[in-house]
Amino acid sequence: MNPKYITVAALTKYIKYKIDNDANLQEVYLKGEISNFKNHTRGHFYFTIKDEESRINAIMFASSTKNINFTPEDGMKVLVKGKISVFPQTGNYQIYVTEMMQDGIGNLYQLYEQLKKKLKEQGYFDPAHKKPLPKVPSKIGIVTAPTGAAIRDILSTIKRRFPLCDTILFPALVQGENAKEDIANKIRIADSYNLDLLIVGRGGGSIEDLWAFNEEIVAKAIYDANTPIISAVGHEVDFTIADFVADFRAPTPTGAAEMAVPDKESLKKLINQLVIRSSKIINSRVDNKRLLLDKIKNSFVLRNPMSIYEVKEQMLSNDIDKLNTIMLGIINTNSIRLSKIKDSFIFENPNKIIEKSDIKYNHLIEKLKVLNPLNTLKRGYSITKINNKVITNIKDVKVNDEATINLNNGIIKSKVIEVKEN
Repeated sequence: MNPKYITVAALTKYIKYKIDNDANLQEVYLKGEISNFKNHTRGHFYFTIKDEESRINAIMFASSTKNINFTPEDGMKVLVKGKISVFPQTGNYQIYVTEMMQDGIGNLYQLYEQLKKKLKEQGYFDPAHKKPLPKVPSKIGIVTAPTGAAIRDILSTIKRRFPLCDTILFPALVQGENAKEDIANKIRIADSYNLDLLIVGRGGGSIEDLWAFNEEIVAKAIYDANTPIISAVGHEVDFTIADFVADFRAPTPTGAAEMAVPDKESLKKLINQLVIRSSKIINSRVDNKRLLLDKIKNSFVLRNPMSIYEVKEQMLSNDIDKLNTIMLGIINTNSIRLSKIKDSFIFENPNKIIEKSDIKYNHLIEKLKVLNPLNTLKRGYSITKINNKVITNIKDVKVNDEATINLNNGIIKSKVIEVKEN
């Protein structure tokens, strides 16, 4: 075999030897973005560090991962320290990370996600809280830097599309340490101006440049405002917390202006269409009313007004005839009843009725005399009572009972000495 040919394993070992003995590769400092992150059950981290042009595999053993105070995630910007070596089985070179910290941009990204999650849970992004935009605003406020492309684009777009709309600029810092307080304060001031609409934004930039619009104080000012707000921060790919809280989000400041006001040419066309439609509706209603008027004018009643009187006169006559008939019927009925009463036996022989009543009365008197218990006493009978109770049965009497005997002409008090039954 030609000694020039070597095995893959031999080549890999040689490359590994060269890299492991290169002093420049024993302590390497890298910055980049994490991707394909995997947290192994044994505590090791496996991931890739990449930038715009390249990437490198990375591993961080559990002995080192326990020293970091954050949880790595895909997309996070990090700063790492480690050594470069070769993994013999695959022949790939990789960095063995011993230290890792978040990069400034990566830290901002984490803060962004944390605030976004917090405000979402508190209802700041709730669609029910969103206010509709006015179709034709007459006064628009703008919170942005007083100089720069953003304000020029907004003003020129509004003037071109709908020059009848007034604009008020509330100049604000849109970048830097004091920007968040200034933006929030200008939103609150603008909200007191009775505006139809408020545009809040700035031109594009890095995440650090746009960071003021990711602050909670700005989000709260937007949320608390009564004026409908369009957020227009950065470019179309840039999303800030302000975009999620605002009533509407525009991809650019120019897009916000286009969203805020209607196009005058489109309005002219709409007005012309409405004029045509209104004219058609009005003409149609006039024609319908004219037909109705002609119908009324040509009606039988208006052409023969006496016909109304004649009908009513006839109805009145019919009612009078009915009333007379009913009244005559009632009079006749009562006349017949009166005649019957006048011809009755009572009116012809009133004395016979009285004599008959006397006989009946005397008969009843005689019956009462017969039934009167006093008359019974006159015939020799008596009534015996014990304790005011009439005695009708010998069993109701006991020896030594005090009895009262009622006779026709007096009362006898007695005491029972003996009781005998028949």
